[in-house]
Amino acid sequence: MLSVVSFLLQMDGAEANTGQLGPAERSHRSSVSSVGARAADVLVYLADDTVVPLAVENLSSVSAHELHRAVHEVLQLPDVALEAFALWLVSPLLEVQLKPKHQPYKLGRQWPELLLRFTDATDDDVAMDEPSLQFRRNVFFPKRRELQIHDEEVLRLFYEEAKGNVLTARYPCDLEDCEVLGALVCRVQLGPYQPGQPAACTLREKLDSFLPAHFCKRGHGLFAAFRARGAKTGPGEQGLLNAYRQVKEATGDDSEHEATLGSHYRAYLLKCHELPFYGCAFFHGEVDKPAQGFLHRGGRKPVTVAISLEGVHVIDSKEKHVLLGLRFQELSWDHTSPEEEEPVLWLEFDGDSDGTPVNKLLRIYSKQAELMSGLIEYCIELSQAAESILPQESASGHQETPSPSSPPTQRPKLRRQGSVVCSRLQHLSTIDYVEDGKGIKRVKPKRTTSFFSRQLSTSQGSYTVVQPTDDSLEQS
Repeated sequence: MLSVVSFLLQMDGAEANTGQLGPAERSHRSSVSSVGARAADVLVYLADDTVVPLAVENLSSVSAHELHRAVHEVLQLPDVALEAFALWLVSPLLEVQLKPKHQPYKLGRQWPELLLRFTDATDDDVAMDEPSLQFRRNVFFPKRRELQIHDEEVLRLFYEEAKGNVLTARYPCDLEDCEVLGALVCRVQLGPYQPGQPAACTLREKLDSFLPAHFCKRGHGLFAAFRARGAKTGPGEQGLLNAYRQVKEATGDDSEHEATLGSHYRAYLLKCHELPFYGCAFFHGEVDKPAQGFLHRGGRKPVTVAISLEGVHVIDSKEKHVLLGLRFQELSWDHTSPEEEEPVLWLEFDGDSDGTPVNKLLRIYSKQAELMSGLIEYCIELSQAAESILPQESASGHQETPSPSSPPTQRPKLRRQGSVVCSRLQHLSTIDYVEDGKGIKRVKPKRTTSFFSRQLSTSQGSYTVVQPTDDSLEQS
């Protein structure tokens, strides 16, 4: 097992994975229900909001590893769960994935300091904020291993977490994909589709349990009243109902498959794996808007930065669609934290300007820039370590043979025109550099390599540096 030596957050040796939650995910749950001189009842929350109470001695010194083991034993999970899940401290303002050596109680006591350092929260918000201890998916657990698991309870925990991220639009999805995912939720919660049952009414009453809120909005006023009287389904409802009808049931012993939902959990996860930001860590930031109008006003827009073992995605927090998606082979990066200016995460990647190849430079303003940079670096290290192990396994003949039910290693990408997962570079303001420096913003001094040494230089990626040749380049 690779050690989760995650990334930065130098606060008494703590290292964290942080991000900002949406309003639907916010709660002020305490994970310590009673504190005495030597004992306490610790509450660990699962993805479905159920609680695992743990009686803990010497709370102030207990480690995340010990609590993780205790949850593992209470839930009677297989050993793979020790790698697949991690303990997190989560609040409306900050998320922290704990390393095994961390002491949750002490980190919780430092929470106000962490909020001041890594968020823009006001003093009042900091004073009111309280983290809860949650048992969630480990950011560093590969997707390919996830679907090799057959334990139904582990699949259920993955499913519940993914479902929550879809419904809160943390995972932006096209309507067609939301309908497919919602239909699987219908199957899990309502059972197999039965022709003739009043399914449409049931779906309408609980629509927000199956589809994200922005697909459940209904009109107001006179037309809405006529629509309600007609009892007709809306586009999202009808698509959900059609998808529910098409959910496939496993073949074989009906009684056996009726007692298990594992195949539907697996189908839900397999569909989520098509989303490029599944299993990511999420961070909050802002990017510059392109200049618009007569006065060329730009401003900034809030974004969510999603980072996984595979790459980086910048998501428009308001519009719920991807602005930029890059694999690690397609970028170089760095961060800056000047004392008098805002911290910035810089992403550099290939592009074009009116048909001319350029290097594009995107800056993401965020107090979590250092954390994001550290996570990118660590994910690349893990990927390179995994790549070096695979050829050795193949050469020694010990490479595992995939089971017949194993999914392909590469999932198809969503290439639907206008899909929310497609990049929208026209909505970003970037700094562009070109070979001869003519007609495009230029940089001084001349560079012969990327601005940033931090890039996946050992892999056969598509990222190339567009080198200037004119010695007289000047700052534009």
